[in-house]
Amino acid sequence: MEGSAAMAEAAVRAGCRFYAGYPITPSTEILEYMSTRMPQVGGVCMNAESEIEAIGMVWGAAGCGVRAMTASTGQGISLMQESFAELANAQIPVVTVNMCRGQGDYFQSTRGGGHGDYRFIVLAPSSAQEAADLAQLAFDLADKWRNPVMIMGDFLLSHTSEIVEFHETVAQRSADKSWAITGARGRRGITLSPLGPSEKLSTDIATTLAHAIDKHAAIKAEEVRVDTGYLDDAELVVVAFGFPGRFVKYAVMLARERGLRVGYVRPITLWPFPTQAVAAAAERAQAVAVFELNAGQMIEDVQLAVLGRAPVHAIGGISHDHSGFGVGPLLNVEYILKRIEEVYPKKGSRVQGNLGL
Repeated sequence: MEGSAAMAEAAVRAGCRFYAGYPITPSTEILEYMSTRMPQVGGVCMNAESEIEAIGMVWGAAGCGVRAMTASTGQGISLMQESFAELANAQIPVVTVNMCRGQGDYFQSTRGGGHGDYRFIVLAPSSAQEAADLAQLAFDLADKWRNPVMIMGDFLLSHTSEIVEFHETVAQRSADKSWAITGARGRRGITLSPLGPSEKLSTDIATTLAHAIDKHAAIKAEEVRVDTGYLDDAELVVVAFGFPGRFVKYAVMLARERGLRVGYVRPITLWPFPTQAVAAAAERAQAVAVFELNAGQMIEDVQLAVLGRAPVHAIGGISHDHSGFGVGPLLNVEYILKRIEEVYPKKGSRVQGNLGL
């Protein structure tokens, strides 16, 4: 299955019963898959007239307690930012997919562009299999924390076909959704809004917003996911995420064959960021390198984790094909290996405190 189809099928198996989206490459295949699959399971798929309309529809479905999802690419995700902030501040669990063109949307995914103190849990799969696994997990995390979850992919993830196994269906997992708007049916009336608690006519906005972010510390403590390798004796640690992280893992293996002691850290959760894993790796290494396909975004999180324990080098950059979809010349194992060799620490070369900001 292509990564998009795997992610969509996993969402259906996780109990997603409402999908709304507006076609835009490379996320369109999710909409196409859902348009066929949703009616087969009694769900609803809406081809919206805009991204803003799509996230509004998802807002409504999720507010009624339905597992709901939308997908777009960075440009469309930009249009949804106001609704993202309101969803998070109202503690409405939704799953969104940011199928990026390149990796220039790291800040957009992990910081967001809306208002307030909200955060999305952000997952970054590196394969179709991991995309399926994380798509199922995303719905559980969203319900567990009453917090939106974003899956950050890219053109390669969307269109690469790989063997996928769906390990389990997690739709049976029940979640308390007594907060949902379901028509009351004898219970007290409630409101579902970022502007106040569920009791109608209340204006205690500060308390409501505080409740929406109180869980952030617990999410950071419980939900960090990371893939690491060859760190025990690594003199250079390479940090990379998403599909390009697979290129880095292969380049690290080739570097090892050449006698270079190189390890890797691949964040699976971009928020919460695996700060402790990066810090521990930097404590033992002489240098850290960051490969990302943008002008330097995740490197700021790496630098904050390293805190001067080792110099941090950027070995990626903006890289696009002629269509602008992010599959450019830097996404090449030989190039990555060459950059690893260039920043590999020479004997006695360790420099402390180079934050490179």
